[in-house]
Amino acid sequence: MEFSLSELNNVLGDIKNLSEGKRDFLNFKNISIDSRTLLKNDLFIAIEGKNFDGHNFLPNVLDKGVKSVVIKKGMHRSLPSNFPYWVVNDTLEAFQKLALLKRKKLNIPIVAITGSVGKTTTKEMIGGVLNKLGRIKLSHANFNNELGVGLTIFATEIDDKALVLEMGMRGLGQIENLSKYSEPDIAVITNIGTAHIGLLGSKKNITYAKCEISKYLNSKGVVIIPANDPFLEKTLKEVWKGRVIKVNLLNIKNKKESFKKDDNLRGFYNPSNKTIVIEEKIFEISVEGFHNASNFLFAYAVAKELGIDFASFNKFDFAILGGRNKILKSVKTTIYDESYNASPESVKACIKNLLEKPRNKFFIFGSMQELGEKSEKYHKEIFNLINDSDIEKCLFICDKKNEKIYTNYLKDKKKFLVLNNIKDVPKEINKSTKKGDSILIKGSRCWQLEKIIELIK
Repeated sequence: MEFSLSELNNVLGDIKNLSEGKRDFLNFKNISIDSRTLLKNDLFIAIEGKNFDGHNFLPNVLDKGVKSVVIKKGMHRSLPSNFPYWVVNDTLEAFQKLALLKRKKLNIPIVAITGSVGKTTTKEMIGGVLNKLGRIKLSHANFNNELGVGLTIFATEIDDKALVLEMGMRGLGQIENLSKYSEPDIAVITNIGTAHIGLLGSKKNITYAKCEISKYLNSKGVVIIPANDPFLEKTLKEVWKGRVIKVNLLNIKNKKESFKKDDNLRGFYNPSNKTIVIEEKIFEISVEGFHNASNFLFAYAVAKELGIDFASFNKFDFAILGGRNKILKSVKTTIYDESYNASPESVKACIKNLLEKPRNKFFIFGSMQELGEKSEKYHKEIFNLINDSDIEKCLFICDKKNEKIYTNYLKDKKKFLVLNNIKDVPKEINKSTKKGDSILIKGSRCWQLEKIIELIK
């Protein structure tokens, strides 16, 4: 898929320094912001980031033989006198505008996902289910910000059957911006939790931020949300007047109950065999836990919107990214690797899943970040949940400035050990566990708990 000179001029303004002889061959295969992977038929945009400035790499870019670049004002002095270029006030905004141009050239459905927890797993599940349509493009890893979403759009090919974008945020207005430059057809909000409450101040602000995903949604599209969240429903109605689907996951024991007729899409989960009954069809999924079954219900709702028909029995083996839903076998224990990140809601969900396991249960818990002034409150809630459970021992890792606070709170709770260095964790857990025991590992990204897994026996 090429970008023509006239298309680019419409978005970026007229190109500078272009001789008539070059006008006929100035088409571009793709858009690039990385001088290392740049191809000569790409258009390079010099992005200014917190830790880098693409303008510093213009000499490397020119060595690749490119035909033109996009730069900010004043940087043309870094280019040869006869070299054509576009000049803009904000190169990041130019990058996003061109991402929207590419999006409009793609004649495929675009699904956008946000939520406090579960969005990456839900994204992978949606990709796995939509594979029935053909090749699906997904956001790579956590490409969920103003650069990652655009890069995913540029990496999408004309033969792909759908594009699934993950959208993250650290403040109000950010998801609205991602929606603006991707114009989704289907939006999924997995949940409203307390992740980032330290940055946004309240669950109310988090809800408003997540609902921004609908700001530039296709007017004929749909927003899929969890049922039984009245404030989310109320907030969404303020910005979205189109269709809404509410999904509701229940335990299989509730299946015989009669429900008031409504627009909810219900699923019934059987934890004993990891199956979900949805509209009289049975789905077996490879990942455990009520929270993951709930994520699958969102995937089903998206697939239904895109016209996928399922058999009476369906089996899905999802390739989940590292640090999420991984079950590993060590010499003597089973490790449940949820180390990628942590919020109060996700920690509680993983504890619930751990409590269903046989034998002795242990928890390596890295403190949760970005909870602001409510951090102590949320951690104490988790501690109380653990203390009232049959978890044998919890190794809690926190920084030194909070160690005294939590040590004092836990001094009468014998199943806790407070540490401030992950290097001490393997020795402590290895001397406590026996063959057949289960270990849950979960904590915020800053702890990088995945580094200790291979040291656990």
